[in-house]
Amino acid sequence: MEDLTKSQETELEDFDLPGNDLDPNTPTPAEQKKIPLVVKVYGLLCLIDGIVTIPTIAMFIGLVAWALNTDPSLITVGTNPTLPVVLLIISLVVTTANAVALIIFGRSLLHNRRRHAVRISHVLIATTIVQVLLKLMLSGLDTSIITDAVQLVIVITLSITVDPTLREERKLQRNLRDMVDRQAAEVGMLGRDIEGKGFIELNFFNLFWVFVVCCFLGLIIETIYHMVVVEPGVYQDRAGLLFGPFSPIYGFGALLMTVALNRFYKANPIIIFVVSAIIGGLFEAATAWFMQVGFGATAWDYSGSTIFGLFPDPIAVIFGGRTSTLFMCMWGALGFVWIKLCLPRLLKLINLIPWKLRYSLTTLCALLMLVNGIMTLQALDCWYERLSGTAGDTPVEEFYARNFDNDYMQHRFQSMEITPEDSGRVDTAA
Repeated sequence: MEDLTKSQETELEDFDLPGNDLDPNTPTPAEQKKIPLVVKVYGLLCLIDGIVTIPTIAMFIGLVAWALNTDPSLITVGTNPTLPVVLLIISLVVTTANAVALIIFGRSLLHNRRRHAVRISHVLIATTIVQVLLKLMLSGLDTSIITDAVQLVIVITLSITVDPTLREERKLQRNLRDMVDRQAAEVGMLGRDIEGKGFIELNFFNLFWVFVVCCFLGLIIETIYHMVVVEPGVYQDRAGLLFGPFSPIYGFGALLMTVALNRFYKANPIIIFVVSAIIGGLFEAATAWFMQVGFGATAWDYSGSTIFGLFPDPIAVIFGGRTSTLFMCMWGALGFVWIKLCLPRLLKLINLIPWKLRYSLTTLCALLMLVNGIMTLQALDCWYERLSGTAGDTPVEEFYARNFDNDYMQHRFQSMEITPEDSGRVDTAA
């Protein structure tokens, strides 16, 4: 690893990145170009949406306050009211922030302030994602999420296209990128961070394949660990998606570690271990909490864990059994092995994808994984509704009841147990 790093450091110093002599302060023609009418119309709709949402939220809060003072029984929030109320308050705060961002975003589009619109679009992307997660935890998958999903797609698209760069300039940038990639491939630096700030270039191509490979490897590791340590000789399907041998918690965990440790790949091993342990442990606990609140699902529980059998594990106690000291240490070790040994070899592996298929194959596989993830959430949601007695008769629910019934789901997610009364959703039957 040291020899590899030294040779690559030399390549980084000698690598000539074309286009660095451009003056960043030189205004581009795109900054003078008017925003298309359709984008301005969307900006006006965003402005109106934000202006209408804020007083609507204020009115809703007023009605809730009146109901609580008049007759608290008018408000029904499920069998466990505390958590839904907390989630509802957080949702109102996020919705308010989203409305303010929509107003600013709409004004920026109407006034042709492209760069400002791009910056606000990043805020909108974050608030919209949080809104979707909160709605999943409060009411599962319903039609209200469609609006947020459409907004997310539009805002992401505008964050790319509204950026002051003309189509011709984008074409030149793509040609420049291809030239840089080919030059990097010739010197064995393809996929590396050419500027030397980190080990790997954090682009979609690299990160997607990191996610996919780690979803697969993580499942293999967890399955072996269960067969060797937890229940010797007993095989259990530990898959986390509806289709394929994938466990997304390891994929997302690897993404977080890659992004967090990318600049520290040459740091002290202790620092890498500690950072990996903290990131992995917090992510594991957050995932377990989300699954429990959103679907009443428990896939792992470390309650009762001890330190060498002498005293209760404080980490397991603090996080309610959603992670533990042992597994945080395992995350730390995995992070160290990942960034020091596995990532360089994985980079070589994914660069074996033929050049002509590099982006088309990645796009196709990304769409398949997205469909897999959406269908997994829908199947879990329908499973939850059947167990909680709130299942409906919509075509979607009938499709999952027919093709992915309770027995199928229990067999597919053998490590998962759904207890509706433990969720934070408001549609749990009393």
